[in-house]
This record gives sequence, C-alpha cells and structure tokens, in this order.
Amino acid sequence: MLRGTLGNEIQPRRAEAHACQPGGGAPRKRQTYTKPFLRKGPCHCATGRYRSHNLIAMLCEHIQDPASQRLTWNKPPKSVLIIKKIRDTSLLQPFKELCIFLTQQKNMIVYVERKVIEDPAIANESFVSIKKNICTFREDYDDISNCVDFIICLGGDGTLLYASSLFQESVPPVMAFHLGSLGFLTPFNFDTFQSQVTQVIEGNAAIILRSRLEVKVVKEYRENGSVEEMSLVTNGNKTMQYQVLNEVVVDRGPSSYLSNVDLFLDGHLITTVQGDGVIVSTPTGSTAYAVAAGATMIHPNVPAIMITPICPHSLSFRPIVVPAGVELKIMLSRDARNTAWVSLDGRKRQEIAYGDSITITTSCFPVPSICFRDPVNDWFESLAQCLHWNVRKKQSHLSSEEEEF
Repeated sequence: MLRGTLGNEIQPRRAEAHACQPGGGAPRKRQTYTKPFLRKGPCHCATGRYRSHNLIAMLCEHIQDPASQRLTWNKPPKSVLIIKKIRDTSLLQPFKELCIFLTQQKNMIVYVERKVIEDPAIANESFVSIKKNICTFREDYDDISNCVDFIICLGGDGTLLYASSLFQESVPPVMAFHLGSLGFLTPFNFDTFQSQVTQVIEGNAAIILRSRLEVKVVKEYRENGSVEEMSLVTNGNKTMQYQVLNEVVVDRGPSSYLSNVDLFLDGHLITTVQGDGVIVSTPTGSTAYAVAAGATMIHPNVPAIMITPICPHSLSFRPIVVPAGVELKIMLSRDARNTAWVSLDGRKRQEIAYGDSITITTSCFPVPSICFRDPVNDWFESLAQCLHWNVRKKQSHLSSEEEEF
C-alpha cells in the first residue's frame, strides 16, 4: 500500500514567527499525521509472473478508493487555527462558542489571525476573557505552518481558499463550517459543532485530498521594477511561486482588445487562446469559475487539470481535460495587441507583459479537506444543494389507458 506523510515540517521564515505560546517556552511543532493510504483496486496480481493481463492488473493497483481516505493522528492534536470571515457580525456568536469549547473543554491552543481579534465588531467586554487564551499571527509575516494541527473555517468557500493560501507547502486538515453564502466546499453545519469537532479530534473522520496547482510567474527584469514577496531573482528574471486551490485566470484585464496568449503543454505549443482569456483549474475549481464558462464538473479525486477558454473567438474551442502530471506554460503571443492579467484564486492579481511567463503544474501539497460523510456523497450533495444540478420537473408515468394511444 502506498503511504506518505502530509505533515512535512516547514522551517519558519523568522525567529519571531510564532506569535505566542501559552505558558511560555519554545513553540510546539505541528505533529505529523498519517496520510490516508490508497487502497488497491480489485485487479490484484496474485502471482509473481508478469503476463500480458498482469500489466493491466498492475495499473489497476493504483486505482484510488475514496472510501479509504481516513484521518489518522499519530498523537492527539493540541492546536487549531480558526479562520473567520472578517466583518461579519453573524459569525460573532459561533466564533465565541467555538473558542470557548476548544480552549476550555478541549484544552487546545487556538490560533487566530490578528486582524480578526482587532475587528471592531468583537471589541467588547464579552471577548476579553477569550482573547487571553488565543494566539495571534499576521498573514505574510508570521509562519505558523509547524504550529497548527488542523484548521476550522467559519464562513463560505472563500475561507477555505484563504486557509489554503496561508500554507504554501504542507497543509493541515481543514474542517469547514457552512456559515457563508454558497458553501460548496463547506459541508458541516454549525448546529452540532461540538460532536463534529470531537470526532475530528478523535480521528474519526473521512477526508478528501484536494489537489492544488503550483504556479510560477516569471517576469523579465525591468528597471525600476518592484520586487514582491515570495519572489526569487534568477538570471535577471523575477520568479514568484504560489499554491492555488481553485484556478488560475489569465484575462485581458482593462483592455478592450481580445487577449492573445500561447498555451504550451510539456514544452510543445498546443494552441493560441484568442478571446477574453483562459482558466486553468483543479478538479475542485471545476465547479467554480470554470463551470460558469462552460466546463464540465470533475470530482476532486480525479487527477486532472482543466483548461477552459473564456468567450473564445472560435466556435470549436471547447474546454479540455489534461493529465495532472503535465506542465502548462502560458505566454503572450507575438500577435497580442495588449498585455494580459493573471489572478490566483481571485487574489494576487498582476499584469503579464511581453517576455513574462506562467508555468503551472500539479502541486505536491494537496489540501486535506475533512468530509461530513464521505468524498462521493458530499460532492453530489453540494452539486444538488448549491448548483441545483439536474433539478427539473419529473415526467409523469403513463396510465394503461394512455399507453393505448
């Protein structure tokens, strides 16, 4: 059976990265948890001989069984990160109840982003006692990747995307409560949060590994060019690397002209996209912007990358699905009349000029998302409830008299 560890330790960027540690002393490191192993498929080779049909059996051994993905702790979790939607007064009471439950009943270390605590909406006396037991951190400054055992999101799908952006390498398991507008990626109801969180702490939960895209934006060196965070300068070029959960969108930006970008697959030019832009998405992102642009919906367990044009100037340009192991590269075409713009999960929007490139591969660091039931049922329930998939008026049956006509 294939085994691995999702909880690889990441070195902190700064010595002061760990915002606080109750009781003093050195900050605790996140304990690694066991990656769910992949159960082998039904075609198992029983003999040691390799015949023609045995080769097919060997390939079948790598078929993934979603039911085999279970959360397993090496040690009981001791710390949790809470991601809360900012400036949403409806989340104040759930946030307070969750913090009290985790700190007082479960005796856990709770991490919260500093801007959540500084939110004027919770600047009242009822939160004074809670703030004393909470550790804070700052985005893009403090590194808590080795401190958090799992994550709890309060809000909509955007909270899960934001949690993914905080961890550019190994990601702790994520438990998302539906307290926002859509909730396609947030399967849990907060009404029974105590029993559900307890099950996760005890390791009694199914998970789904949501693949991410590793995106490298390479910009040619230009005088007076600004250097952004997460950037490296090599051979005079500036490279910025990101982890993307939903999609990479390359569009025409504010220009009135069509965008014109070349799309390479493993170094070979496969097509030129002329239109409003192109979407490169994960299976998780296939139910977001991509499906609105006409793409099909892919279950997150399917290893694939989707390429979807946005309003292409061609009647025959249909969305395509490519293997997860390929390398995609997007560059401005020589015939382009304007620059392009790229956004990553709706954030980090930046301009792409001539000579710049965007390289996209499947990341080695997926997001382990905790399921309410299991990966298959949760996905179809989200399709039905959030996207109203196949909702229609059913055809009535024919009576015996009607069948004669």
